[in-house]
Amino acid sequence: MAPLTPFSLSLLTLLFLSTPGVFSTTFTMVNKCDYTVWPGILSNAGVPPLPTTGFALEKGEAKTLTAPASWGGRFWGRTLCSHDSTGKFSCVTGDCGSGKLECSGSGATPPATLAEFTLDGDAGLDFFDVSLVDGYNLPMLVVPQGGTGTNCTNTGCVVDLNGLCPSELKLTTSEEGSVACKSACEAFQQPQYCCSGAYATPDTCKPSSYSQVFKNACPTAYSYAYDDKTSTFTCANADYTITFCPSPNTSQKASQGQTTQPAQTSNSPEINSTMVYEGAGDDGLDTSSSSATVHVFASHATAGVVSVTVAVWRLWQHLF
Repeated sequence: MAPLTPFSLSLLTLLFLSTPGVFSTTFTMVNKCDYTVWPGILSNAGVPPLPTTGFALEKGEAKTLTAPASWGGRFWGRTLCSHDSTGKFSCVTGDCGSGKLECSGSGATPPATLAEFTLDGDAGLDFFDVSLVDGYNLPMLVVPQGGTGTNCTNTGCVVDLNGLCPSELKLTTSEEGSVACKSACEAFQQPQYCCSGAYATPDTCKPSSYSQVFKNACPTAYSYAYDDKTSTFTCANADYTITFCPSPNTSQKASQGQTTQPAQTSNSPEINSTMVYEGAGDDGLDTSSSSATVHVFASHATAGVVSVTVAVWRLWQHLF
């Protein structure tokens, strides 16, 4: 058997790294709202679920999850959540109906702001968007980290649409007032708004005056089912940061039953002690900052290189 020189090992590693789908992807969720958000996660059909499908994210907190290559699914934020006297868990907006903190394969009840991803799709690109097709409940921003591509850029809806929402679309509670904004489809159940029946094609289903309210406020977010041209983004080899309430002026009222907390400084222990799940560093970084996110990506890439090198070595031994 010919010896495997450092040069040939490096060459094989580079060839392996150029293959789409080798690396997994990290998603870092950051809560900049003035209240707790309970992210929900739903994987696409036939795709393995992530390590968690729902958890609490306190004000100022961040958590990182690792998704396998070619994963697809959606993230959203649940608000105004609590347990009843029997222990059943539910949320006023974005509830997934599981009765528990984990969504366990159930999606968000509209209205809810959604971040949707398909990793390692055509040409090895990730496809992602922020969708208001199912309505809106809180501001959200998706920022690619370390990716490349001509359409690899931020997207989201950072405006408080609950304040701009037409009265006929508002979801309200007696305690909190307007807490979410329904889509016209959800509110009226008519095919011209739902892009169904005779309106089930791009030629017959057009923007409505209601979807235009969403589009004018959030130009890069999906406002109705066929709003593809300005709302779908692609990246190669990126990790992603998903921020709830990215701007301070979009934060809503504190959640029901929670004590309002004072504003925190950038040195706050709660912000800096990032909690992670799988595949992220454990050095207590504030992943809401760009430098920290770059560090997480670099650590992730380094671990990937080591894993791939070992795999190439084993493959070489097996073949020769």
